[in-house]
Amino acid sequence: MENVKFQDDFNNMIKPKLPTMLNVLTILTFIGCALQLLFAVFGFLSAKKGYEEMDKTLASLNNPDVPEFARKMVGDPEVFRATMTNSFQNRVPILLLSIVAIALCAFGAAQMRKLKKQGYSIYLVGELLPFLTMAFFIGSGAMSGFGFYISVAIALLFIILYATQVKKFPSS
Repeated sequence: MENVKFQDDFNNMIKPKLPTMLNVLTILTFIGCALQLLFAVFGFLSAKKGYEEMDKTLASLNNPDVPEFARKMVGDPEVFRATMTNSFQNRVPILLLSIVAIALCAFGAAQMRKLKKQGYSIYLVGELLPFLTMAFFIGSGAMSGFGFYISVAIALLFIILYATQVKKFPSS
């Protein structure tokens, strides 16, 4: 019995410690995955309402009381109309691919917590899949605006930060 305890102690001594930065990144990734799941389901459930209220939204932009920044957020009315229509018509594949992307990010982060380098590749696919989904199913209208640029910045930041951590992984 004492031999088993010695073996466990020995295994814990040679097991590499999870770097603090990687620990923080993966925890933030798991939180981000949970939030993305909520946003994906909300987007799916609210797509019909957004589509039905599209004309009302566009008409309200002609009101002189609407601030200029609100008009700029909507952008070109025809691009907005196409974006809303495509988002509604393709809501099922968008939801399914969003769930796949979330699962890939979470699984990749879990693998990186085990210091497995292939986790980074899995995570990378999951991180890039939503942008490909938007381009394919919604069109260029979804790839503009402040929200899109923030999403790209966060994705790039995490990709770069994870890349700095993967370089430190022990070779398998």
